Amino acid sequence: MKFASPDFSIPETGLPESEFPVGFPTETVWGLGAPPTRAGWEALIRVKGRDPKQAFQVSCASGELALRLAREPEVLEPLTRFWPGPLTLVVPAQPELADYLARGGWVGLRVPAHPAAQALLQESGGYLLTSSLNLSGQPTARTEAEARALGLARRVIGDGGQPPSGAASTVLRVGEGQLEVLRAGALPLDEIQAQLQGTPLADLSFVSAAAH
Repeated sequence: MKFASPDFSIPETGLPESEFPVGFPTETVWGLGAPPTRAGWEALIRVKGRDPKQAFQVSCASGELALRLAREPEVLEPLTRFWPGPLTLVVPAQPELADYLARGGWVGLRVPAHPAAQALLQESGGYLLTSSLNLSGQPTARTEAEARALGLARRVIGDGGQPPSGAASTVLRVGEGQLEVLRAGALPLDEIQAQLQGTPLADLSFVSAAAH
């Protein structure tokens, strides 16, 4: 079937809507995913008990697909070397994206490295609206047994013997003149800084969100 909205479309997928939300492993923690449509967004809000004003991220099968959702993809190119991997970027969104995908004009982008997550994204047309697998405000599932026991997903994809590390992804907001650290995580900041040397982003300062 095809999941689509006036603001955002993904290709054909063989997965029926009845299989969502789906629980799946990433290289960091367990995730919960649904199609990037209003119905998918509403399903995640409902099962997690989450404030509708809070944003979800869009998980993508590749950096190329992720950059299609960014307003200034060329600026982000140096950071795509960390994808697939434990880095989430919050960036100015393409103006065509619906508000439920891009709260306040910003969209969170993630390209997970876990093979099970990648297989799910390929089956789903390359994009899913995703969140950590937990009730809002509660600890995130860190094992397959916990993911199944929570009962939030209609289907849980096994980790294939490759359990998540348990460390959440690093989250950066790419703003004008700075990289705001919204969450320190599995990808060390000094590794990001080292890799950005010699790129147009090398002069950006890292600012902690806690400082605002």
